[in-house]
Amino acid sequence: MSTLERVFHAVLFEFLAIIGSVIGLMLFTEHELASLSGTMIAIATIAMGWNFVFNLGFDRFFTGAREKRTVKQRIIQIALFESGLLILTIPVMAYILEISLIEAFWLDISVTLFITVYAYVYNYAYDHIRASIISKRQTHEPLELS
Repeated sequence: MSTLERVFHAVLFEFLAIIGSVIGLMLFTEHELASLSGTMIAIATIAMGWNFVFNLGFDRFFTGAREKRTVKQRIIQIALFESGLLILTIPVMAYILEISLIEAFWLDISVTLFITVYAYVYNYAYDHIRASIISKRQTHEPLELS
């Protein structure tokens, strides 16, 4: 995966994650849209940097075709990524939302649970769609969007 594609992958992931997280937090907390949006944008920015660095290292450790990764490999990837991200984002969430670190921890855990499921689905879909596009390009077949 090229650097440009890694950037695209991370930006698309975070854009969709922000939308889903803000909607979920609005349903289950009393924080305002503006503060939740700002918090999730800050966290997404941190996550994009962490995503790039972490997955670069992960891809060097787990070589081979990404679409052939096992469920175990994908679970390890998500667990390690999200653990590192929690360490980076709990203080940010506490500061922006003006809540305690314990409250931020529980709120961040809630977001992390959502993102963990989302990350699995997103990466699985992305890898398979990417493999299909590459395969079609290599065989010079027109890409069908159905």
